Amino acid sequence: MSPLIPTRVRIDLAKDLIQKARDLPVQAEVGWQDFIYVAQVKDFLRQARDLIKFIHYSPSATPEIQDEVAKVLDEIDQAEKEILHK
Repeated sequence: MSPLIPTRVRIDLAKDLIQKARDLPVQAEVGWQDFIYVAQVKDFLRQARDLIKFIHYSPSATPEIQDEVAKVLDEIDQAEKEILHK
C-alpha cells in the first residue's frame, strides 16, 4: 500500500510538475512537433492532474483547499495550451 500524502504536499507536488513541464527544453528545429517532447510534457501534466483530481471528493478538504485545487487544475489546462498549442 502506498503511503498517504497530505493534501498540501499533493498540491505543491502538482505545482512542481507543472513547472517541470514548462522548463523542458524545446528543440529549435522541431519545437512542439517533437513527439518525445510532447510525451514528456503530457506525462508531467498527467501526473500533476492525478495527484489532485480526487481531493474534491475528500470529506476533509476545506472550501479553501477545493478552490486552490480548482485553480491548479485550471493552471494545468492553461499550461498545456501554452506549451503545446503555440
